[in-house]
Amino acid sequence: MHTSLATFAATALTLLAMAAQAQETRKASNCFALAKGPERIMPAALGAEVGTDQVRIHYINHAQFALQSGSVMAVTDYTGFLGNPDIVPDVVTMNNAHATHWTDNPDPRIPHVLQGWPTGGIAAAHELDLGAMLVRNVPTDTRGRFGEGALRDGNSIFVFEAGGLCIGHLGHLHQIPDDAQYAAIGRLDVVMVPVDGGYTMSTEAMIGVVDRLRARVIIPMHWFSGSSLDTFLATLGGRYPVVETGGPDLVLSQDTLPATPSILVLDPAPL
Repeated sequence: MHTSLATFAATALTLLAMAAQAQETRKASNCFALAKGPERIMPAALGAEVGTDQVRIHYINHAQFALQSGSVMAVTDYTGFLGNPDIVPDVVTMNNAHATHWTDNPDPRIPHVLQGWPTGGIAAAHELDLGAMLVRNVPTDTRGRFGEGALRDGNSIFVFEAGGLCIGHLGHLHQIPDDAQYAAIGRLDVVMVPVDGGYTMSTEAMIGVVDRLRARVIIPMHWFSGSSLDTFLATLGGRYPVVETGGPDLVLSQDTLPATPSILVLDPAPL
């Protein structure tokens, strides 16, 4: 009898441990496997909660996006203003090319603030596992104005693995990634692409990056006016279908990705 009770108790504990582990594990992406770390989840009210097999993407402005999977939320190229002060992301990423990509006064309630530029000459290196979302970075060089003030590893391409998707934000990309950087980025399902036509890279060079990445969803960002966005779309020459969503956000999953690479145009709006 005692043996049976002990066996039953051990089995129950094993099942509970397996259930807890299942709750903490995000749906696997097609990027590539990375080591797991501790889970840190902080509630963030960005509309109705989406499942851990989905990602909500909300275009806030310029290069700022809110990404939500389950109850975990990240904000890219965080400037300090989201629109709704009651929303506190679990993690924000920043690049310091311009004030429109970072802030030196982030909300102190945010548990994880990831800078994309070097500290003490050492490139940023992030691999943050929040359970439903993993955030990592791939450094790239930035240039200064008129060729001066270039900064090695001054930009980070941040990659978010969540909801079974691999999502890349190119940040303030100034260089065409080399083969090692493309390999570190991995296979993207979604990519946010700066389309300003010169502040980052020329339209033609950026299209080459888009072609190489072959993400199924291409989201233009970093456009200062409708004309730079129109130029990007026109230069593509109809190689990819263009969908005008008419709003700031969309919910994606592995099952709802377009069959071929497509451009989804979001209209920015504060949270």
